[in-house]
Amino acid sequence: MKTIDELLAEGVSGKRVFVRADLNVPLADGVITDDGRIRAVQPTIAKLAEAGARVVVASHLGRPKGAPDPAFTLAPAARRLGELLGTEVAFATDTVGSSAKETVAALADGQVAVIENLRFNAGETSKDDAERGAFADQLAELADLYVGDGFGAVHRRHASVFDLPARLPHAAGYLIATEVGVLKKLTADVKRPYVVVLGGAKVSDKLAVIDELLGKADRILIGGGMAYTFLYAKGYEVGISLLQKDQVEKVTEYMERAERTGVELVLPVDVLASAEFPDLKGKTPAEFVTVDADKIPADKEGLDIGPKTRELYASKIADAETVFWNGPVGVFEHPDYAGGTRAVAQALVDSKAFTVVGGGDSAAAVRTLGFDEKAFGHISTGGGASLEYLEGKELPGIAALEG
Repeated sequence: MKTIDELLAEGVSGKRVFVRADLNVPLADGVITDDGRIRAVQPTIAKLAEAGARVVVASHLGRPKGAPDPAFTLAPAARRLGELLGTEVAFATDTVGSSAKETVAALADGQVAVIENLRFNAGETSKDDAERGAFADQLAELADLYVGDGFGAVHRRHASVFDLPARLPHAAGYLIATEVGVLKKLTADVKRPYVVVLGGAKVSDKLAVIDELLGKADRILIGGGMAYTFLYAKGYEVGISLLQKDQVEKVTEYMERAERTGVELVLPVDVLASAEFPDLKGKTPAEFVTVDADKIPADKEGLDIGPKTRELYASKIADAETVFWNGPVGVFEHPDYAGGTRAVAQALVDSKAFTVVGGGDSAAAVRTLGFDEKAFGHISTGGGASLEYLEGKELPGIAALEG
């Protein structure tokens, strides 16, 4: 895989460099609530601009239906990028239309532009190779070189991620190089004990990675909504907790396999349970009870791991040499149910291990709860991409950069 430093050594001054970034940031009423992904790609963009490139930044945001939708405009991300770079960033109001062409044509050496949300064009995400390729052809007209640095999208076979690199000389940006290097530490020559913490809502989202990790990890700690399918499989009453009954057979198989192979599969021993899901907007005080994991009342749902489980999980992380964490272990968005996720994050901070926070909600939780990002070994920008890499899948965006 060609590196951006190799590209820079060849000279980029005066050339239009298309940077496929991941500016898919969370917004609340048009205001960015977490700019982590923008900050992550800033070094690549800044280095190219300093070298005199005319930088064309592109990304998706949310899931618009292949047509313009004001709710998903990249304008706020473009403004924030300009603030971080300390310079004006031009913004094109379309992807490959007149605004994009004129905006790119007006760039001087060292200037930066952001084009509108790539998913406003149906060709970006099309499963039809010809339609996707046609859009990639149009994007290629905007640039001379391609730099892939949107790690959060490399598991997608999309036009700007997979097809466009084949049409232009290409290299990997600093972020992708860092992300791939970190993930290799989790899959090859892993320092042990290797502890994995998996949370999130649905166990079905994590089955493939659990399957793969049962042959690699020493301990797997389970939390979040997905934990209740495991507890149900053990014969416990889980009340009205999130439950995927269609996955109970597979979960049972994994628990049996873990026992046979000597992998510690650790489940909550107590939970915070309530009769209703909390109000996440007003964040009014929650009413809950703390109960043992096998005694969840029939009319209540588990919303966070309890104090005994927090201590248990911290003890399982304490002697680790490598820790990977993906998915909050409770409804961290509400202060009354953030204690479990905070305890996991703190255990990683206190650990002497190489710690990796696997993007998505986990990364958001670390920032929301006020942790210093530098206290972790690495905070990924791509939750789904990280998981698919650990599952052993080929990531289309990485394969394209290696081609």
